Amino acid sequence: MFRLMIAVSALALVSACGDGDGQPFDFGDETEEPAADDPTGTGGTGTGGDDTADQPDGVAGAELPPGTTEPQADGSIRRFEPRNEQGGGRIISPVVYDRENDTFTVDNLAFDGFNTYQRGRAIGSMGGYAVYEADVQVTDFLDGDQVGQIVPYRAILGVSQNTVRNDAGETVPRSSFAIVRTGGYVNFGFGGFVYEREGGVVLPTEGQANFSGDYAGIRVFDARGGLEFVRGDMTVDIDFNDFNANAGVKGRIANREFFNADGTPIATGNQEGQLPNPDVVFVITDGEGSSVDRNGEITGQVLSTYVPDGANAPEEYETGTYFAVISGDLTDRADGGEITGVMVITSTDPRDDVPAQETGGFILYR
Repeated sequence: MFRLMIAVSALALVSACGDGDGQPFDFGDETEEPAADDPTGTGGTGTGGDDTADQPDGVAGAELPPGTTEPQADGSIRRFEPRNEQGGGRIISPVVYDRENDTFTVDNLAFDGFNTYQRGRAIGSMGGYAVYEADVQVTDFLDGDQVGQIVPYRAILGVSQNTVRNDAGETVPRSSFAIVRTGGYVNFGFGGFVYEREGGVVLPTEGQANFSGDYAGIRVFDARGGLEFVRGDMTVDIDFNDFNANAGVKGRIANREFFNADGTPIATGNQEGQLPNPDVVFVITDGEGSSVDRNGEITGQVLSTYVPDGANAPEEYETGTYFAVISGDLTDRADGGEITGVMVITSTDPRDDVPAQETGGFILYR
């Protein structure tokens, strides 16, 4: 078994990411205590259907989550969701992945079985990412009675198709992410996210770059229980020439599809009883301390809009924040680099007017 936050070999079952034992998302001494703030942010106005939509002035990039306290361009970076009043940031490192049995163990989430998650039965993968689920009941250790758990607890795990050698000489995935959420509470419930880069990054000083790949997430709700899954196609473009104060970053999640926990597709559209599925776009920001920093970390805000049935103009629907890290050598044609990260998006679900929170992860390649 290996101590890590996401499954090194789990994705080998999904996308054949190569051999090698993994290295843990074990934050060790290089991390700080989680902050008591909410990672979700707000965007601004825009059409949600155009990367060149009107952008709000003076929107700063989001603050990086806790994790590596002195990040370097030539070093590994690990970040995790800060503790917040909505129940996020409850994952405790390390998490142990059992390659032989394709399970992983998460600590600090009450009533998620004995902390060991099995590959999902109704939904076992989305795109290139693996899906896991916790036990629904456990046995009382004294009298053998069955103890019901808080259900459902689900996790999405992703690891890079590329590998690197870490400081210990082990072959490990170059980047990875993990998300854990539950639909067993009447509010958003407990959970967390983590993402990391092993090794460093080489950034260009000019030119533009395009990255694309899968996006997958979990939706939970405030004022009602249950959870839903979402998958989509994601692209991110970076302009390393402009803005002069920082690289320009634009991105989009398109073709989102939604599913109930049992795998049943959810009807989407702008009609009554349907779930809107507009594209989610990045808010493009100009200014110091935003977008891409010299260590390859990226933060920013996202938004979407849609036209409700009977309306004449688009309305703001979703707002949120993305956090990501770039890995590899973006100046080497044989490498190209990759972007790995997580975003947290909030909205009001028009089907029943309750707050919804979507947490999704992505690994994007040149």
